[in-house]
Amino acid sequence: MSIRTVFRYGTWTLQPDREPDAEPVTYAMQCAVCGAGSPPQEDAAGAQDWAFRHAGRNPSHHTYREVITRPWRAWMRP
Repeated sequence: MSIRTVFRYGTWTLQPDREPDAEPVTYAMQCAVCGAGSPPQEDAAGAQDWAFRHAGRNPSHHTYREVITRPWRAWMRP
């Protein structure tokens, strides 16, 4: 019995996935003070609204992180 290995070298391309069946881009906000966060949503304004409500309920929480999840795709060029 022999084992054979085939290597394929090529140039890969990587770009945001804009295909019709791609996952949506989602936005969330996370409080840097307590770690609480908004649920991911397709509307960035909704995530920002969560941060305003959180700041209103927690007046000392002034620092937030925006978390963007963007699908990407990779393929080998011919």
